Amino acid sequence: MNYGFSVYFGLDNTKEENIKLLKDAHNLNITRIFTSLHIPEANYNVLKLEVIEFFKLAKEYNMDIISDISPNTFKFLELENMDLKELGNIGVKTIRIDFGYTEEEIARMSKNPYGIKIQLNASTITKRFFERLDNYSPDYENIDALHNFYPRVGTGISEECMKEKNAILSERGIKVSAFVQSNNRRRAPLKDGLPTLEDHRGKNVREAANHLFALGNQCVFIGDSLPSKKELEDLSSLDPNAVELLIELKDYNDITLKLLKETYTQRIDEARDAIRAAESRLLLNGETIEPFNTIDKNFGDITLDNVNYMRYMGKLQILKTNQKADIRTNVIASVTKDYLYLLKYIDGGKRFYFNIK
Repeated sequence: MNYGFSVYFGLDNTKEENIKLLKDAHNLNITRIFTSLHIPEANYNVLKLEVIEFFKLAKEYNMDIISDISPNTFKFLELENMDLKELGNIGVKTIRIDFGYTEEEIARMSKNPYGIKIQLNASTITKRFFERLDNYSPDYENIDALHNFYPRVGTGISEECMKEKNAILSERGIKVSAFVQSNNRRRAPLKDGLPTLEDHRGKNVREAANHLFALGNQCVFIGDSLPSKKELEDLSSLDPNAVELLIELKDYNDITLKLLKETYTQRIDEARDAIRAAESRLLLNGETIEPFNTIDKNFGDITLDNVNYMRYMGKLQILKTNQKADIRTNVIASVTKDYLYLLKYIDGGKRFYFNIK
């Protein structure tokens, strides 16, 4: 449940394009779909059958359909207002609540008997909102949160805002998701991308999603109408529980290449000058690491201690500072310039892995 895409019926894509997108996503184990059913009445007759067909296939694939709702949603689907049972029967598993509902109504909906999850707008919640919500004893196990996307340039939220909101949600054990944009087909009418963070506008899916995972978001959605197959592949290939670092090789052999393909954990007792991989020495199978490329070292360099460091042989580190050459330490790679900022998110216990450029 870590990856998602978006579909907007009657807007940018044909029916056939939406079905193909659904199938491509399913084949890549992308399991969540965000959709808006705020559909103008003029389109009801044209789109109802398309929506029902799409939902039916998504239900067969056991996908989590997330829909924002309004009274028009139920009118469009010919359901009674707030008929959650029938909404679930057509395939909707999560309803996104934004404006227009009281805390009492949200708490009551969170305890519905139909297995429908309730999703909050992560970008607009406050501590005061939860203080009021707590008065009605909501079922927090049935609540998650998804940040907004922002179509207009300059309106996306800041990283600081996201961290503040995510911290509030984390206090109640609520999982958080966010959006990145596609650069394939951007949603009308503005077509400037649909990211959550303004910093991500214009960025590629892999880089932006990796940053969102590093910030602690549990799921990332592509917000725009028709992501490319490559964008879907890039999203689904990320490890949501680790930070991916793009690296350039400096000097290497078969042993170092093997070690650079592993996933590591930053030691709990964080060093001042380096990110220390907890597992690297344990991955040596009796191999000896001979000295090579024992040069001056820079911030972002990846080093591997050689046989001269005795029991530390095999210790892999990412440097936080520039350091002098040492015949006991080989420089095997470096984090690329555009990925250096991610090092600050690798704190004690955080996992990380490398993508060789």
